Amino acid sequence: MIALLLVLGTAGGGSSRALAAAEEYLPPQQAFSYSLQSDGQELVVRWTVAPGYYLYRKRLGVETTASWARLGEATYPTGEKHSDEYFGEQEVYRGSFEVRMPLQRTAEGLAARRLPLVLRSQGCADAGLCYPPQRWEAEAELPTTAGLLDRLRGGMSSGAGSTASVGGGDEFLPVDQAFRIDALADGPDKLRIRFAVTPGYYLYKNRLKVTTPGTDVLLGAPSIPRGKEKTDEYFGTQEVFDADVVITVPVSRAAGAALELPVEVGFQGCAEAGLCYPPETRGFTVTLPASAGTAVAGTPPGAFVSEQDRLASLIGSGQLLVVLGTFFGLGLLLAFTPCVLPMVPILSGIIAGQGASITTRRAFALSLTYVLGMALMNTLAGVAAAAAGQQVQAAFQQPWVIVLFAALFVALALSMFGLFTLQVPAALQTRLAMASGQQRAGSFAGVAVMGALSALIVSACVAPPLFAALAVISQTGDLLRGGSALFAMSIGMGVPLLVVGTSAGRLLPRAGAWMDTVKNLFGVLMLGVAAWMLARIVPERWALVIWAIPALAGAALLWRGAWPTSTGGWALRGLGTALGVWALALLAGAALGGRDPLSPIPQLAGEHRGLEFRRIRSLQDLEREVAAAAAAKRPVMLDFYADWCVSCKEMEKYTFTNPAVLATLSNAVLLQADVTANNADDQALLRRFAIFGPPTIAFYGPDGAERASFRVVGFMKAEEFAVVAGKAIAGL
Repeated sequence: MIALLLVLGTAGGGSSRALAAAEEYLPPQQAFSYSLQSDGQELVVRWTVAPGYYLYRKRLGVETTASWARLGEATYPTGEKHSDEYFGEQEVYRGSFEVRMPLQRTAEGLAARRLPLVLRSQGCADAGLCYPPQRWEAEAELPTTAGLLDRLRGGMSSGAGSTASVGGGDEFLPVDQAFRIDALADGPDKLRIRFAVTPGYYLYKNRLKVTTPGTDVLLGAPSIPRGKEKTDEYFGTQEVFDADVVITVPVSRAAGAALELPVEVGFQGCAEAGLCYPPETRGFTVTLPASAGTAVAGTPPGAFVSEQDRLASLIGSGQLLVVLGTFFGLGLLLAFTPCVLPMVPILSGIIAGQGASITTRRAFALSLTYVLGMALMNTLAGVAAAAAGQQVQAAFQQPWVIVLFAALFVALALSMFGLFTLQVPAALQTRLAMASGQQRAGSFAGVAVMGALSALIVSACVAPPLFAALAVISQTGDLLRGGSALFAMSIGMGVPLLVVGTSAGRLLPRAGAWMDTVKNLFGVLMLGVAAWMLARIVPERWALVIWAIPALAGAALLWRGAWPTSTGGWALRGLGTALGVWALALLAGAALGGRDPLSPIPQLAGEHRGLEFRRIRSLQDLEREVAAAAAAKRPVMLDFYADWCVSCKEMEKYTFTNPAVLATLSNAVLLQADVTANNADDQALLRRFAIFGPPTIAFYGPDGAERASFRVVGFMKAEEFAVVAGKAIAGL
């Protein structure tokens, strides 16, 4: 076939027959001709194939080199089957046929008169010649759109009611006529933004944004209703609004007189006929009425204000020294929660690992290094997470990460038991000693790294102070205030660790067998940390078995290392006996179906009925359930939960089993979003509520509207939670 073209270039007496044969084949531009036509929204390529020739469907293509235009997926007619000895079964076209594809232009391209194109094709002749792939450069004529770009940007000179004609009789409105926006105050602490959408046009839901350049207020997450699903060839499936829509935005502000609030509303929309407008931002000034009381996050004066909203308001408008002092104190309180307590054996184990020669000064320096590493990582991770709208800590709660670090703590425990020694290689030790004269000079960097990792992996909890700081950074972009509050809170969390670490160095025995016993006890504590980490990701029955390991190790250590000749020795052996009994109870409880390490025998633990949740996995699940509850006039409680969340377990065990809580929520629809996996659906749910992780609880009234001011972040005691839940459901 293709060799026939080479024959045409040969010379000799036998060439006349080949030349005659070649003259029977048409040039490719005659065998396969085309024409182009466009009405501004669609491109049509009409192919005309000469008799005795055909085009391969798979070798046809059209693209544009214009940056202001996009061609959608082409629509081909059905061709005929053709068996090709080289390509196998193919679909080919003969005669005349059309290929159609949608055309979209940005506003910058509306004034263009020609659309540059590149056409690709390959075809053959039935007589046996196959042409090489062809590439044709061409231009399609576009309808006249003179002056339309200026009119779309609001520069129409022919009057407010004018429209612009764009080929084929289609008319596009200027963007400010297609989408009319009003911004009004809905009370002293809420904005009401109304979008009037002209028929034949639509707005993208995920492009609606409301911000303020002002520094005296804090805008909450907008409440946006559900839109219609529309499949966009460029953006995929999107939610859009093709009719009027109203969104509300809560405002956190200090009490006082009326306030002039500058507001910026961002949006992007399209016309059904094919035009997409560029992203737009419109500015408004809204007058908020005077507020008689503390107005936080859309809450009427005298109504319930959540702790995180109060703290967010304090960060945004309070004196910086007051903010730092408040968050330092809150950090001190957080230090005694289950989120921070696991750091105590880690730091104590580090101090104990230094040996008997450690001084109080060195113990303080190591403890301070650990606390600063933890505080710095908390601050950096929090700022990054808030700025990105995600929770960085969740990435470190994947099962493989937890297993890896649990194995690290097991290795540290075995080292403290004397099975092997962890130390810097001798060659590196020598260089460090020569550089600083201290053999342990390199240990501070390792302690700082351990503090940073503890912040990400061990203390993965969300509490109201943390949420408030992250919310301020996320919503206002004020990195200084939000980051300073985070750092002050982290230092407050570290003060008890600093005291424990320094005291551990001072109280460690200087010589004798007791030193080894104490070091072994810290090894048991390391096993306990590993068990605590693994218990978050394994089935509850296996968690009992895992907890039994440090309990048995502690029992054996106390019996072996305690001398019964003294009162203290007998007391330690008694503690060892208690640990041994607990370990046996844990193993028995695992066999009997127990779930609680503190009450391992289910038959003796008693029945504690808790709230029964219905799991949701996506925003669509949530909206469906809330709509169904609203139709039945029932309130909704949504609980964000994760297996690695310690405070979630506390809520589950102590709060959700309380009789008052059960009675308060007896008529509510109980939903739970398990965000353990932190997948795309989980992240979408977290973004929808502008939250940074569990535990977070949201309430919806019987009307299907969220009571945003009643959100609960972090652990809350049962009595207080019952009161908050009751008010949220009643809408007080």
